[in-house]
Amino acid sequence: MYKISATTNFAAAHSLRGYEGACENLHGHNWVVKATLGANELNEIGIAYDFKYLKKNLKEIINQFDHQFLNEIPPFDKINPTSENMAKLIFDSLKKKLPKHINVVAVEVSESEKYKAIYEE
Repeated sequence: MYKISATTNFAAAHSLRGYEGACENLHGHNWVVKATLGANELNEIGIAYDFKYLKKNLKEIINQFDHQFLNEIPPFDKINPTSENMAKLIFDSLKKKLPKHINVVAVEVSESEKYKAIYEE
């Protein structure tokens, strides 16, 4: 399988409901999102999936979160805006935008350089 990935970022605030500790308070992150796609074949010019389309797809998904309070944006008005939930939401949203022959392999969401959540199917 061929794999390609793109990384982008956004800034947003959140607070974790039910969490006992500092993260229950309103705080922000410069979130980093990395999406990895897979394809079994290349097109006629040797590309699995054009990076410009992957970048466009990711931007369309994360623009709704940039410079926002995540707890007020569906589905995070109902579920906690954790890195894990964010990774799954981006994975599912990206999957809907891709041609059938392209698979989402993984989505990684980092709140800092040291911590990240990864969602794969």
